[in-house]
Amino acid sequence: MPTDPARSAHRRAALVALWLVGSVGAAAAQGTAETGPDGAPVSAVPWLSDILRAPAGSADEPAATPLASSSITVTALGATRRDAVGLLPAAMTGLPRDLWGESDPARLAALLGRQPQGALPAIGALVRRLLLAELDPPRAAADGDVLFFARIDTLLRLGALDEAQALLEQAGATDPDAFRRWFDVSLLTGHDAQACEAMTDNPGIAPTLPARVFCLSRTGDWPAAALTLETGRALGAITPEEDALLFHFLDPELAEGLDPPVPPRVMTPLAFRLLDGIGETPATRDLPLAFAVADLRATSGWKQQIEAAERLTRVGAIDPNRLLSLYTDRRPSASGGVWERAAAVQRLDAALSGGDPAAVAAALPDAVARMEEAGLVPALATLFGEAVGRLDLSGPGGAAARRLALLSPGYAAAAEAMEPEGRAERFAVSVARGTPADPPEGMVAQAVADGLVATPPDDLAELAAGGRLGEAILQAALMLSGGAETDPGDIVDGLAFLRSVGLEDAARQTALEILLL
Repeated sequence: MPTDPARSAHRRAALVALWLVGSVGAAAAQGTAETGPDGAPVSAVPWLSDILRAPAGSADEPAATPLASSSITVTALGATRRDAVGLLPAAMTGLPRDLWGESDPARLAALLGRQPQGALPAIGALVRRLLLAELDPPRAAADGDVLFFARIDTLLRLGALDEAQALLEQAGATDPDAFRRWFDVSLLTGHDAQACEAMTDNPGIAPTLPARVFCLSRTGDWPAAALTLETGRALGAITPEEDALLFHFLDPELAEGLDPPVPPRVMTPLAFRLLDGIGETPATRDLPLAFAVADLRATSGWKQQIEAAERLTRVGAIDPNRLLSLYTDRRPSASGGVWERAAAVQRLDAALSGGDPAAVAAALPDAVARMEEAGLVPALATLFGEAVGRLDLSGPGGAAARRLALLSPGYAAAAEAMEPEGRAERFAVSVARGTPADPPEGMVAQAVADGLVATPPDDLAELAAGGRLGEAILQAALMLSGGAETDPGDIVDGLAFLRSVGLEDAARQTALEILLL
């Protein structure tokens, strides 16, 4: 609370509060979360602020006007619909602009919501391509936001915060539903000052009253923030937990000596940011993947940064080169786990930089083994696969080099120049070349061989022929997301369908990952 010298400013802030009180009723409604049977908040993404949203059309809710922030695109009525916005031109993605065609947006949203975080890298990359592509909206869409928000929420769930933020800014986060997502993403990516400036320009768009209090403080209006907190208390618009968090954040001197506030059961980006601001930053390991982005900040410890980068790299949310830069940032000072991986990758990187094939052959098996423990072999293949594939290595190092080369983006060229050893490796090379032959024994290898030559299943073929190609691709992605544990029949059908619609590269990479991961 304000100190004595701030009393006059506090009184002046009362004028601000009178202007704010008209919207406190809406904020009070925003402070009551929708809950499910177990009492947990209902939300497409559990930590989004929209679990606290006010009912549509609240009489006390101030009208939200277009935000003036230069980073937000304001789309006029009659202009391009929001669900047509993308970051990648269709020509760059190789996808037809009418990919969504006749599909029901609600059906597409449901399919996106089922895409797992742990999908094979090639399948995850294909889904992200669909999420980021600039495509025509579904012709059946009456509400242009259903598919758009499904795309945003899927990106958030997969930890792709930068892409989600860019999509929101390009489409225009000028309404409450879009702004809630933009605000939450901004809190985790470190751009909350920009989001708070936008909220200050348009207070009616604030997702919650605690968000309003936070942003008033971030823009330097501490008296108004304190008075708004007091008003929220008086009206019951702020829970005791939120009150404790905001009190510690606004006045750490008065809070000194008190027990730190208890983290909420459902962590939100705002609660995370408030706890971080008072030096009680929550561990992100058990929080939704998107929170890991906050640990990439330079202010986090090296181990924290590496662990966060590993989580995000594993699902394709960040470029593996970012993980490499962290692994090689300094010399590990301990052993075990993350430090063993960092040391192994450093040895491999140094061997390649030194142009010493013998050192590469010695370092490679250990690097592969260490990264495999953490599910990071695909990242290692992306970083080093093509380089080690060009070396003439023998023994365990040679086998590891050929495996990484076949899992790398340059798998096709590597396969053409490769002299495989053993039946399993010969089959993998034939798959990479697009001519599967002589599969080793086992249902999975046979399913891969069949899938690359079979006709597509009738149900997916009919969807594609009926103008629902994107829907069919999402279904095929689900069928293949389990890797080698996938039902062999689904492997056959999924690969056959991808090939039939021109996604040959995705089909081959998926097949190789099923075989080699």
